[in-house]
Amino acid sequence: MEHILLGYAVPRGLKMMTEKDANMLTHVNLAFGLIRNGLLSMEQWEDCLKEEMARVKKLNPKLKFVLSIGGWGAGGFSNMAMTEKGRRDFAESVGKALDEYELDGVDIDWEYPCSPLAEIDYDPRDKENFTHLMSELRRVAGDRIVSIAAGGGDYFVRDTEMDKVGQICDYVQLMTYDLRSGFDPEACHHASLYAGEYDEGGVKNTHAVVEMFHDAGVPYEKLVIGAAFYARRWDGVPNKQNGLMQIAKTNGLGGGHYDVLLEKFINKDGFTRYWDDKAKACYLFNGETLLSYEDPEALPYKVQYLKEKGLLGIMYWEHSCDSTLALLSSIYNELYK
Repeated sequence: MEHILLGYAVPRGLKMMTEKDANMLTHVNLAFGLIRNGLLSMEQWEDCLKEEMARVKKLNPKLKFVLSIGGWGAGGFSNMAMTEKGRRDFAESVGKALDEYELDGVDIDWEYPCSPLAEIDYDPRDKENFTHLMSELRRVAGDRIVSIAAGGGDYFVRDTEMDKVGQICDYVQLMTYDLRSGFDPEACHHASLYAGEYDEGGVKNTHAVVEMFHDAGVPYEKLVIGAAFYARRWDGVPNKQNGLMQIAKTNGLGGGHYDVLLEKFINKDGFTRYWDDKAKACYLFNGETLLSYEDPEALPYKVQYLKEKGLLGIMYWEHSCDSTLALLSSIYNELYK
């Protein structure tokens, strides 16, 4: 199997792309297209996309560019997908953008069908309408890539028809990060490969998410797991078990990009780096604050896992988070060695 290595990139991330990193990647997901009045809006990209894509394509002509639509807090999906006409009109607007920008496909990041979690429009009928929407996008895209990004929890499987969606899509990207997030007071790993040292039988880990989606009907060879180039942070953590599985005074806050971790936190300012060998994950703790993140020691374990399981590949959020290329290099070297 030819594995894929996919990076999400906001405009800043695409502008940062050099010849070295462009040639480590197979796919770039452009984050994000939005929905405005039921149609695709390229407002976040219109100032730079053609110029930057042309530049990066010269660096790696084989690189595939996929437009990701949605993201956290991006609404409009439920209302648009409620009718056949709404789905058709939206898909046609996507098709026009694929042609205009010479894109290789479309990726839907609806966070999340049937869910009020992100305070966007939702409806119980989203479950079936999500499938109908993906079918319409497949019709318009033809032989170009059609994919989704899926939340890493049972809520996503419950609120979608993954057996059907998995057949429509070329691949399904699992957001195996933020598995503990701004809704979780439990200080622990947010992107680990397995359940951690004090989390026996836990489900908030990459392996559990992979099995959940496979059981829901998505073949292993269509699954792409996710890597985090940023941290989650908990404050007010009891100084027990080096902070793991303790109830913090805050939920999982944003913990900074990898560049920030290197500059300010990793083995600095009272923070000690710890390794949880059961989880295959690292974290920082200073007796009060815990930072969960991924590093060049942890990421190769995810790559080894995807090879052993016969998964399609790995993706990460987000390219501008690591200017050192240490994280991308650790994935690339393990994936293609």
